[in-house]
Amino acid sequence: MSRPKPALGDLQLAIVRVLWERREATVAEVHDALRDRRLALTTIATMLRKLEEKGAVRHREQGRQFVYSAVIAADDVQAHMVGDLVERLFDGDPLQLLSHLVREGEIDLRELDALRAEIAAAQKRPRRGGAS
Repeated sequence: MSRPKPALGDLQLAIVRVLWERREATVAEVHDALRDRRLALTTIATMLRKLEEKGAVRHREQGRQFVYSAVIAADDVQAHMVGDLVERLFDGDPLQLLSHLVREGEIDLRELDALRAEIAAAQKRPRRGGAS
């Protein structure tokens, strides 16, 4: 079975986040978790059905209710969405994204220190594919 494509819209991502957090939830529970969005219960049900068709969630029956859980992993969604962002807005250059975040003040000095530490750790790890 192929892995589901993790491209998600804003509402779909919010719904899947609820499922990641709770492990599983009914339509009503997802609706309640997203109550600040003021959506109809039927909208949540429709989005869950579309997410299931996309292969991002699955359901099991519990009495007369469907209980949904995420199939798609957070890491897969993040990798796909960040990759898509870099490709579409920064011509595939992740350095341009980082430069933008620094220029716009989206990263503070403590975060830059943490990023430097991650870079140093990555430089010490063996590269994939055996290249050095």
